[in-house]
Amino acid sequence: MTMTFKPIANGESIPFQNIPCLAFDDFADQAVDIVAGGGKVVHFFAFQMDGKVRLLAVLRTDTLLVAGCDAPETYSALSARCEPFHMFEREIAEQYGIRPEGHPWLKMVRYHANCRGVEDVFGNDYNEDIPGRYDYYCVSGDEIHEVAVGPVHAGVIEPGHFRFNCIGERVLNLEIQLGYQHRGVENLLQTAAVNRLAFIAENTAGDTSLGHSLCHAQAMEALSGIQVDPGAKIIRTIGLELERIANHVGDLGALSGDVAFLPPANYCGRMRGDFLNMSLLLCGNRFGKGLVRPGGVRFPMNDENRRDLTARIGELKPQVQHTIELLFSTSSVRSRFEGCGAVSRSDAEKLGLVGPAGRACGIAYDVRRCFPTEHYDQLDIPENAEPTGDVYARAKVRADEVIQSIEIIESLLTDPVETEVIDVADPHPAPDSFVVTLNEAWRGELSHCILTDADGRIMRYKIKDPSFHNWNGLSMSLRDTGISDFPLNNKSYNLSYCGFDL
Repeated sequence: MTMTFKPIANGESIPFQNIPCLAFDDFADQAVDIVAGGGKVVHFFAFQMDGKVRLLAVLRTDTLLVAGCDAPETYSALSARCEPFHMFEREIAEQYGIRPEGHPWLKMVRYHANCRGVEDVFGNDYNEDIPGRYDYYCVSGDEIHEVAVGPVHAGVIEPGHFRFNCIGERVLNLEIQLGYQHRGVENLLQTAAVNRLAFIAENTAGDTSLGHSLCHAQAMEALSGIQVDPGAKIIRTIGLELERIANHVGDLGALSGDVAFLPPANYCGRMRGDFLNMSLLLCGNRFGKGLVRPGGVRFPMNDENRRDLTARIGELKPQVQHTIELLFSTSSVRSRFEGCGAVSRSDAEKLGLVGPAGRACGIAYDVRRCFPTEHYDQLDIPENAEPTGDVYARAKVRADEVIQSIEIIESLLTDPVETEVIDVADPHPAPDSFVVTLNEAWRGELSHCILTDADGRIMRYKIKDPSFHNWNGLSMSLRDTGISDFPLNNKSYNLSYCGFDL
């Protein structure tokens, strides 16, 4: 079979007509062959164009590959031949009413009313954006019992339901159902005024504000032919690494708390605040909101700020190192982390795990190294793969990345940074064009796709948060594990509800 998927660079805008439009069978066979041969699914989604529903896939090997086709009303599920298409096909079925026949587990993703108003493929008699009937997986047996948690939780988190099938304390299966707060973010990005898009994008998920705003800005820059100066790229890189450090440090502290080891929990809680305050110093917001806009950054880094950041991070670095050493050298902590919630590399590959969750299973992939943007092509990003796939490995990857991110920021603060500040973003996307951007957010591969129409308006805006891949990893971690290990495993992933409930 001749390969007709088109190579495309990260952040490269191309005319839509240059994307191969294949016959569906050729599209499906080539996509399956690429992924079965070691490729990964970055995007697989549907969109409406010229009165037709079309499918488009972005896959990655050592490069990014894109192709599309006209969508049939029904088709033989790709997931039945190649597991990583599983969630993407469920999403397409929900959004556009296209049935993947033979899909191994065809269920709703977000209680999403389909965009065409056609018959629902899940057997529901509704076509509104409200929760419908959802048949949870059941295990039968006299000694089987179910434990239901959520969707309302006793904490400041968004809704999500966890259904455990157990025999005694042993979990046979954990089913996670989200979508209780489907917010229509993608639709809003397709209909809002262009000068509002950056604000909407950075609020897709609050703890990943910089990751989402960076993906959006890069996409709009590519579509509009906007060049970003080197100084802005350095500031953006620093901002993204500060976001990574703050979240990883916070999660290490939460993991400490989950095993009742309070000193690191308290230290990390305080230090997370210190790193958030560095983002505050950078742009006036602890979560980095307002820093990145198409064309560059809205705040400069003068010498006073640079010296202040250097001093702060120099003071915190030995504290972070000491806390990490304390955490991982404590035998009681190691005994709880090691072997808990392990996921094999084979299962991680099939689930498509990314970021620390994937690297903890031996998958070394990191967007910063494999598809670098901003200043990352000038940096040496190490491979942080761990082999065991358990809580220990997920914690160890985070700890290693915290130290590496600190060192990255230190290296970027050694010289003055000059940039032209962008006050108001005013991009003008090219008509009939396509772009995909990827960045390594702190949870893993984050990607935005944009398709424009003949007038340069956004026809389809697709977001893939790393949590879209990784929630099923949490389910796999609980299989054949004691139910009391759920909080520890849950925190070792720390996945996003709002990043998923788009």
